[in-house]
Amino acid sequence: MRKGEFTQAEIIAALKAREAGVPVAEVLRKHGISHNTCFSWRPRYGGALMSELRRLRELGVESAKLKRMYAELALEDAAIKDVLNRRS
Repeated sequence: MRKGEFTQAEIIAALKAREAGVPVAEVLRKHGISHNTCFSWRPRYGGALMSELRRLRELGVESAKLKRMYAELALEDAAIKDVLNRRS
């Protein structure tokens, strides 16, 4: 399966089923995932709640926005300093 095909809700549902004691083979078959995929998800999503993942995604978006704002302000600052240095 291609990367990113599963939503975070589907990933958490698969991991919660596994934590509930459902055999690994049944979880793999039911959700259509490979053994490696299941065990690679565990360190990343294990024990996470949807609200936590949603908040994490929101923080990532906010962080990207702040980084863009900082880059624009730094560019403006550099341009202003360049203009002021030319006048001196």
